[in-house]
Amino acid sequence: MHELSVAMGIVKIAETETQKAGAREVEAIELEIGTLAGIEFQALDFVWPVAVKDTVLERAEKRVHVIKGRARCMDCETVFEMTHFYDACPSCSSNLKAILQGKELRVKALEVI
Repeated sequence: MHELSVAMGIVKIAETETQKAGAREVEAIELEIGTLAGIEFQALDFVWPVAVKDTVLERAEKRVHVIKGRARCMDCETVFEMTHFYDACPSCSSNLKAILQGKELRVKALEVI
């Protein structure tokens, strides 16, 4: 379950940025996670309390913005939504595509006090 290591990485980012800002703790954290990022949202929610215990994120509200996967077909230029990397173009059934969005995994904002 790599979601625990992802959560621990988020904690490290939050602690570093909180220290830079001279703050004590985080009130809220905003995350952007794409549906193609390889993160199981339920697993992340499951490990979150353990990862943030005794850290600046312990009492923080976690806000997750889910970014849907989108791609452009390399053969017919159709832009389409996708839920899996192996999704084919709905117009021409080609598997050649450029991923436009959906692989994001970032800390977008921290509200600190």
